Amino acid sequence: MKTSGGLVMGILIVALAGYWLYDYLPPQYNPFAPLSPGDPPTLVTRYKMRALASQPEACMAVLREAQAQNMIAFRQAADTRGNCPLSGPVRVSSFGDVALSSSFLASCPLALSSAMYVHQRAAPAAKDITGSTLTRIDHLGSFACRNIYNRPGARLSEHATAEALDISGFRLANGERLSVARDWNNRAQKGTLLRQLFSDSCAFYGNSLGPEYNAAHADHFHLGMRGFGICR
Repeated sequence: MKTSGGLVMGILIVALAGYWLYDYLPPQYNPFAPLSPGDPPTLVTRYKMRALASQPEACMAVLREAQAQNMIAFRQAADTRGNCPLSGPVRVSSFGDVALSSSFLASCPLALSSAMYVHQRAAPAAKDITGSTLTRIDHLGSFACRNIYNRPGARLSEHATAEALDISGFRLANGERLSVARDWNNRAQKGTLLRQLFSDSCAFYGNSLGPEYNAAHADHFHLGMRGFGICR
C-alpha cells in the first residue's frame, strides 16, 4: 500500500515540531525533556513529576541527581509487607543544608517533590522575608499504616504508602522558630512566612492541606502526592 504525500508531510511536520520543542523550549515547558531537580514547577514539570510515580527507575535517577546537587540526603530503605506494603522507599535524612527534626520514610516521588520544594521555594522564601537562612524543618512523620483520620472502614491514608509528609514548623539561623500551631495566625513576620511557605508548597505536591482546611490540620501542613494542585 502506498503512503499518501499528505501523510508523509504530516509525519515530517510532527517530527520537526518535536525536534524544535526539544532543542529550543526551556526544559520546564518541554514535555519531551527529562525532568531535572532544578526545573521550576510549571504544569509540564508537575506532569513529569506525577508520571514518575509509575516509573521507579526514572524517579530514582532524578533523586540521585538531586542528591549530587546537595538538595537531599537519603538512602534506600527495605521494602515492607503486610497491610501497608512499600516498594522502593527511601529514608530522607536532610534536604542538603536544611536539617530535619528526624529522618523520615518516603516514596521516591514524595522525596523528590519535597527536595524541589525546599530548595526552590521554602529556603528562598525564608531568606527573602526574614533575611535569615532556613536551617531545619520540624515534622510529625510520613509513613503510618492507617486509614484517613484513623477511621474504621475509611480508605487508607496517603501516610500508609509513605506519600505524605506532615510539617509542623521551621527553624532559622537567627534562632527563630516558626510553629504552625502557634504562629499561623500571627499577623507579623512569622505568620507571613508560614503562609508563604504553605502557598509555595502547592505547586510541588498533589495536595497541600493546612490549618484552614480543618481542625485535624491545625498544627501542621499535610503535603501529599494524591490529586493535582489541591491547595486548601
